[in-house]
Amino acid sequence: MHLIAEKRIRLLVIVLCVLSAALVGFAQRTRSSGGGRRQAATRDQYPTWAVDDDFKHDVFTFTRIQYGGYGRSSGGWSNDYPDCDWNFSVRLHQLTSMKVDPNGKVFRLTDPELFNYPFAYMSNVQNMVLSPEEAAAMRKYCLNGGFIMADDFWAAEAWRHVKREMDRVFPDRQPRELDLSHEIFHMVYDLKEMPQVPSYFAWQDGEKVERWHGSFEGDEAPHFHGYFDDDGRLMALLCHNNDIGDGWEREGEHRGFFDQYSIKISYPLGINIVTYAMTH
Repeated sequence: MHLIAEKRIRLLVIVLCVLSAALVGFAQRTRSSGGGRRQAATRDQYPTWAVDDDFKHDVFTFTRIQYGGYGRSSGGWSNDYPDCDWNFSVRLHQLTSMKVDPNGKVFRLTDPELFNYPFAYMSNVQNMVLSPEEAAAMRKYCLNGGFIMADDFWAAEAWRHVKREMDRVFPDRQPRELDLSHEIFHMVYDLKEMPQVPSYFAWQDGEKVERWHGSFEGDEAPHFHGYFDDDGRLMALLCHNNDIGDGWEREGEHRGFFDQYSIKISYPLGINIVTYAMTH
């Protein structure tokens, strides 16, 4: 599988603006009138397509990890689900030459079926708790060619917690922080600065970060921490002080958010990450 060669941000902006009518009303129709949590989306509100029989066993499928947590965040794995997953699948189908399944999958880390899917997404991980079996399964998945993208966790304590959990996954490895020179920021779309996407609600409040998660201890910058295998392949990417998935989920809620974050950051970075995962 491969992507259309040498697309750039300007082309993405043009194409997504042309295509925006396809999805722009969906989030508005499913949003609650109170301005808080939206009503649950239904599959018929989002585009779908038939998968060619010749590719039914060889398509990209957006895969999400279900995990446990503590307190009110025990269900945090489903943050932005399923709109995030469906929207990203639509755009990947429209903007690339990948064969894409319109319907994503959700797996526990311990599900053997996960090993059939080389890319997996985790959201809202600041309070995730992995069992010993899940930690071992994540390690095996990554070391056997899988790629994990962990997104949407903010502030200093969230990083410390996620790092402690990842130490259980990779007790013999330490994360390395990526700078803008890493190829994942230039695979298809050439990002000129470190990406940072606030949640839609933070953006509505005029913020670039989600302040309700606690103290940033003086560091509100985006950070991308990577775990690498023995051959130097990036196998897990932790997107700290970022909510990349909100640029997918909420692309249709407001044209300003769509223009500023969905088409300029969330989709370019997401396509770059998937390209990397599928080609390394």
